Amino acid sequence: MDYGLFTMPSHPPERSLYDGHQWDLQQLRWADELGFSEAWIGEHHTAPWEPHPSPDLLVAQALMQTQRMRIGPGGFLMPYHHPAELANRVAMLDHIAQGRLNFGVAASGLPSDWALFNVDGNAGQHREMTREALDIVLRLWSDEPEFDHKGKYWHVTKTGTMIGTLRPHITPLQKPHPPIGVAGVSKGSDTLKLAGERGFWPMSLNLNPTYVGSHWESVEIGAARTGRTPKRADWRLVREVFVADTDAEAMRLSAGGMMGRMMREYFLPLLAFFQFTEFLKHSPDVPDSDVTPEYCAKHNWLVGSPATVARRLDEIYDEVGGFGTLLLFCFDYVDNPQAWRHSMELLAREVMPKFKHLVPK
Repeated sequence: MDYGLFTMPSHPPERSLYDGHQWDLQQLRWADELGFSEAWIGEHHTAPWEPHPSPDLLVAQALMQTQRMRIGPGGFLMPYHHPAELANRVAMLDHIAQGRLNFGVAASGLPSDWALFNVDGNAGQHREMTREALDIVLRLWSDEPEFDHKGKYWHVTKTGTMIGTLRPHITPLQKPHPPIGVAGVSKGSDTLKLAGERGFWPMSLNLNPTYVGSHWESVEIGAARTGRTPKRADWRLVREVFVADTDAEAMRLSAGGMMGRMMREYFLPLLAFFQFTEFLKHSPDVPDSDVTPEYCAKHNWLVGSPATVARRLDEIYDEVGGFGTLLLFCFDYVDNPQAWRHSMELLAREVMPKFKHLVPK
């Protein structure tokens, strides 16, 4: 099993954008030093607790400050980018990365983002736009010499040579393109079906293991459409993780720290709005009011000493049927950086070596 990180990025609303950006870079430098294999950076436009609208800016800087780790957006919100412009930008970023870029794509799930860009997410328009935009990007990167795509949402023309020298020419360094990752949250996720259809890497965001286990069904449904056999080794699971020297210390620093505050003030109310609270419960008879950060730390998160976290990770692996990479869900510990750094160190040096042999079928 490999290990990486996934950052929304998350910061409290009072954190300045500059200071939050510096913390994100610090986490990425630490992750690279500690042997994390990859990092994914999210995009959001209207969430004060998720305040980064341009993950490629963070990716580009992080590539210059790290040596080994693969880095990429996790992902670009495809409905909000013209596919021709995005194709060129990602291709250029791939050359800057010299082979270390991952290309994450997502459909966007925040109704406030839909409103800002006038995308009808309630009718599934964001999913349609994601598929069309990705098709155009991949065509622009292909060997197809010319085409005129007149789609439902975009009209893009790849011309032949004009005036003796002008032509679309920017393609990625990695051939045929950087590895593509697709994030999904909902049961029956269309984006995870897309991952299965195309052979992309599926990434499951952080609900309870039983619910997340159902995500693999979406990948298999998508794969069946194109005759593919998906590999669980490609599956990434995002988890909240906090490791400390003792279980009590880990609980105090996680649920009692910024992890708990972010969940209490932002993420749990957001999941409740989307009626996802039930998918955080270990039993359906648990009242919604009992689903607190402390409850999540006990039942969903990987919180505790290295031995406790290793035991919980082993249980989750078995419960979902196996996966290839654990992605650490990042939080803002600007006010207690050494606690977060120590957690990352314990995860890398004392927990994950126990799982290096674990390769899912």
